[in-house]
Amino acid sequence: MRIKRTFPLVLVVVIVAAAVTLAVQLRKHAPPEAARLLPGADAFLYVNLSWARKITTGGSLPAVSHDPAYERFIQETGIEFERDLEAAAFSVHYPASWPGGGTGGSAPEPRFSEVFVGKFHGERLTKYLRQIAKSVENYNSVDIFTIPLEDRMFRVAVLSVDSVAASNHDDPAVIRGIVDRSRRLASPFGGPALLRRYYKRVQFASPLWLVAHIQPAAPEFSGWSAIFPKPADVVISASYNPLLLPLRPGSIHLRAEALTGSPDDARSIAEKLNVFLAMFHAAEAGSQGNDPDVKAAFDSLQVHQDGDRAVLSATIPPGFLHKVFSESPSELPRPDAETPSATAPKSR
Repeated sequence: MRIKRTFPLVLVVVIVAAAVTLAVQLRKHAPPEAARLLPGADAFLYVNLSWARKITTGGSLPAVSHDPAYERFIQETGIEFERDLEAAAFSVHYPASWPGGGTGGSAPEPRFSEVFVGKFHGERLTKYLRQIAKSVENYNSVDIFTIPLEDRMFRVAVLSVDSVAASNHDDPAVIRGIVDRSRRLASPFGGPALLRRYYKRVQFASPLWLVAHIQPAAPEFSGWSAIFPKPADVVISASYNPLLLPLRPGSIHLRAEALTGSPDDARSIAEKLNVFLAMFHAAEAGSQGNDPDVKAAFDSLQVHQDGDRAVLSATIPPGFLHKVFSESPSELPRPDAETPSATAPKSR
C-alpha cells in the first residue's frame, strides 16, 4: 500500500525534474533574448561586450571620439555606449528589389533593426527622445518615438529599464512587433526563422556571432562574388575561453561556416579560400617585423570542406585580443601593412 501511495509522488518529481532539465537545455541552445525580440530579416549580428571588458585593463572599452551629436546625447541622457552598453542584437533587412528578394520592402538600400541591453537612465532618455521626435505613438503601453533621420524615419522604443529597441525600417509594424514580443513570456522556441534555423551552428556561449544570407548577385555583395558564386548562408561565431581570468584572458576560437546548396559548391568555396590563404602566407613570408600575436592568429587559419559546408577556423591568442581592446586601432600592427586610422561610425 505504501508503494502505491509513494509511486505517484515519485513520478511527479521525475516529470518535474525532466521538464526543468529540458527547459535548461533548450535555453542553452536558444538565441539570447535580445536576438529573439528581433523581426524577421536577412542577416543577424549579436555582440556581448562583457567578455571584451574583462580583457581590457580597468574593465572598460577603449575610448572613442565623440562628434557633437553624440556628445549632446551623452550629456542629456547620461548614457555612454562604450561604458554602459552590455549587449546588442542587430537585424539587417535587404531591399525587396535585390535578387532573391528581401525583408526591407521598397527601400532602396538595407534597413536595420536593433535591440540594445545595458544600463540606461530611462527618464532622461525618454525626455531626450521627446525633444527630438517628430511624433510619439503609445503602443501596447510603450511609447514609440519617430525621429527624422536623413531621408528616413528612425523609430525608438524604451522596452524596459535595461533594454531599448530601434528600427529605421519604413514599416512601423516592425518595431511594434518588437514591442509585442518583449511583452510576452520569453520562449526558447521564439525568434526569427533564419535565426532559429541556424543558431544551433553558433558555438556555445559565443559572445559574438553573425548569421546571414549571402546574395552575390546584389550590388552590395559584389566583393563576395569571387568566393561565393551562388547564394549561400553564413554562420560566423567566436567561442571565448575565460580560463585564468582575470590574470590572463583565454583565446578566441573563430569558426565561419558557409552553408551551400551542394558539396560541389562547398568544395569550390573551400578551394578559393585556400588559394587566398596561400597567397596571404606567401606575402607574409616576405614581410619583416611581424607582431608574434598577429602572426599566430593568421597562421592558425584553416579551411576544409564538410559535405555541403565550407568551414574556416582560427584561434586568436590572448595577446592579440589584449591589443585589440586596449590600444587604439591605429596602433594595431598587421602582418604585411600598417592599419589605416579608424573612422568614427556614422549614424544610419
